Amino acid sequence: MTTPAAPRPAAPATPAPAAAPSARTVRWEIAIVLGLSLGRSAVYAVVDLLEKMSRGPLAGQTTTLNPPLADRQYFDLAYQLLDIGFALVPVLLVFHLLWIRGRNPFRTLGLDLRRPGADLGWGAALFLVIGLGTLAVYAGGRAAGLTTAVVGSAMNEYWWTTPVLVLSALRHAVLEEVIVVAWLFDRLGYLQQLRAGADPALPVAEGGLRRWAGGAFPPLNPVAVVVACAVLRAAYHLYQGIGPGIGNLVMGLVFGAVYLRHRRVAPLVVAHLLLDVTGFVAYPLLAQLGWFGT
Repeated sequence: MTTPAAPRPAAPATPAPAAAPSARTVRWEIAIVLGLSLGRSAVYAVVDLLEKMSRGPLAGQTTTLNPPLADRQYFDLAYQLLDIGFALVPVLLVFHLLWIRGRNPFRTLGLDLRRPGADLGWGAALFLVIGLGTLAVYAGGRAAGLTTAVVGSAMNEYWWTTPVLVLSALRHAVLEEVIVVAWLFDRLGYLQQLRAGADPALPVAEGGLRRWAGGAFPPLNPVAVVVACAVLRAAYHLYQGIGPGIGNLVMGLVFGAVYLRHRRVAPLVVAHLLLDVTGFVAYPLLAQLGWFGT
């Protein structure tokens, strides 16, 4: 008679929560993630702006957002897809850092499908407001000579060009909103809690910012977090000129305020995606209308 095999334990849905990280650990995590992604982009953007200003007036220069990466069609396609894929690796790192602490990254950041209607509605509203503001800031920056002519895409017209431009827009939307808003707000909020003497074992996991308004923790300063993240957003857009830097600063303040109110990054991703698809895919039509490149 054989002994029946012992049943295998079911795998846990999420890992067991790890010990609350120290402030030093969180600072290193922030530095590494930003150094691999948008912090690095900010440094390059500042240097690029200085280099352009040293060449001459910004009004006479052009910035191309989606250039071709190879002369031959399918090598260009391969490079474009590789560029998009590798750019999203820092987002995977952020998800991993949340997961190993026993947190569901999609639920923690508000990137799940619990409220699709509200997310789409808020995203569309933000798109309309920020889109009109962006056009106004761009036109003003061009008139003042503070903004380069922005070309949404200089890629050749292939059968895959539009899908790749949409993927590129999605890449920017996910990368920027997940890291610069949802994750960075969460980590900076956690550091403020530690600085204020809050117990790190308290459930910061499902959004430390949620308790700011309710006063469950000692007084914190969410405004400082919103402003810091908006300044970072402005910095990595400075390669387009000073005008886009100002416009993205305002966009960061608005997006930050919306995130503090709803604690969901999905509407911001939707709005950002619509903005970039409009700029990348609809660029030829917008250029004909005189909104770009003059």
